[in-house]
Amino acid sequence: MELHLSAETESRLNELAVVTGREKDDLVEDAMVGYFEEMAEIQQMLDRRYDEMESGRATMIDGEESFAILRRRFGKERESQR
Repeated sequence: MELHLSAETESRLNELAVVTGREKDDLVEDAMVGYFEEMAEIQQMLDRRYDEMESGRATMIDGEESFAILRRRFGKERESQR
């Protein structure tokens, strides 16, 4: 398989290989395995959330309402840190 990387990414890969003493192929393989595992976890989480919404166990909220909740939550956290 052939892999095309930007000059910056290839440079970072080369640096990591030198620092860790590992082969570049091994580093790329590990990165791809981790990426695919993460994507599978995200897909499972999205599937669960969709099922929860379809069954009525979870409900959607308006985006503005969601931001208001976050603003209140972070406002309270900031006040408690003072």
